[in-house]
Amino acid sequence: MQLHLTGGEPLARRDLETLVAKARALDLYVNLITSGVPLARPRLEALRDAGLDAVQVSLQDTRADASDRIAGYPSFTHKLEVARWVKELGLPLTLNFVLHRDNLARVAEAIALAESLGADRLELANTQYLGWALPNREALLPAREAIDAARVVAAAAKARLEGTMEVLFVLPDLHADRPRACMDGWGRRFIHVTPDGSVLPCHAARSIPGLRFERVRDASLRSIWETSTALNAFRGDAWMLEPCRSCPEKARDFGGCRCQAFALVHDAAAADPACALSPQHDIVLQARENARDAARSRHYLLRNAKLRVMP
Repeated sequence: MQLHLTGGEPLARRDLETLVAKARALDLYVNLITSGVPLARPRLEALRDAGLDAVQVSLQDTRADASDRIAGYPSFTHKLEVARWVKELGLPLTLNFVLHRDNLARVAEAIALAESLGADRLELANTQYLGWALPNREALLPAREAIDAARVVAAAAKARLEGTMEVLFVLPDLHADRPRACMDGWGRRFIHVTPDGSVLPCHAARSIPGLRFERVRDASLRSIWETSTALNAFRGDAWMLEPCRSCPEKARDFGGCRCQAFALVHDAAAADPACALSPQHDIVLQARENARDAARSRHYLLRNAKLRVMP
C-alpha cells in the first residue's frame, strides 16, 4: 500500500514530516508529488529522515523561458535544483512533464534532460482536459500527428533505457477512441483525502454536483470506504446507461472518467465522450478537428487573483 502526498502543493502543509513519519510507522511506501517550488534542501533532508521513499517533480517544459511562461513565474531553475537534491540524498526521482501543443515537439529534449538528471522514472503526461485545462483546450490540444510523432520518440527511448529509466507516455483521452479506466474505476482502489478530511475517489470528484463526500473527522476511513453514498455512486455497473451497460469492455474501463463525462456533457452517468461508442463522441471529434487548425488562438486563460490572458 502506498501514500502519495500530492496537491495542489503538499509542501504547503506544516505537518508533512509528521504525516511521512506516521506512514513509515505503518509500513506504507511514501511518495511526494511536488512542484518543487517551495522546497529547500534542509526540508527535503528532514522528509527523507522521516521516512520518505521517493519524490516526483513536475516540469512544464524543457526550457526556462517556456516553462516559466506556463507556470506564470520563474521556477524552472529551482525545479532542476530540487531534482538534483533528490538524487544527491539517495531518493528515487520521477520527472513529470506535462505535454501539450506548445511543447510536444520537445519530447526528445525532455528525455535527454531526465537522463542528465539521473531520473529513475519519466512520465510524459499529455494534458487531460478537466479543470482549467478545459477552457484552454483550443490553445493546448495538439493535432493527432504531433501525438503520434512524440509517441514514436518515447517508445524508442523506452526500449533504449529499459533497466535504467522507466519511460511512460500517457495519451490524452481526447485522442483515444477507448476510454481509460480512470483511477482504475471510481472508488475501486484509490482514496483521495483532501486537506479538510473529505474522502474522494479522485482529485476532480468534487466537480460533480450532488455528491456529499464524508470526512475522516466525522467517521472512520474504513466506514467511509465501505458505506459512503458518494463512493458507491459509480461502483459496479448498476449505474451505467447504454451503451456502457451492455458493453463487453465495462469490466475493463468501467465506463471511463465520470468527471470527464460531466465536464463535457453535464451527466456523470453518461458514457465517457472519449469513447467512440458514446452518443456524444462528436464533441471529441470536433475538438480534434479544431486542434488541426494551427492558426487558432494560442492564448492561455490563467487562474489568478484575476483572470488574465497571456500570449
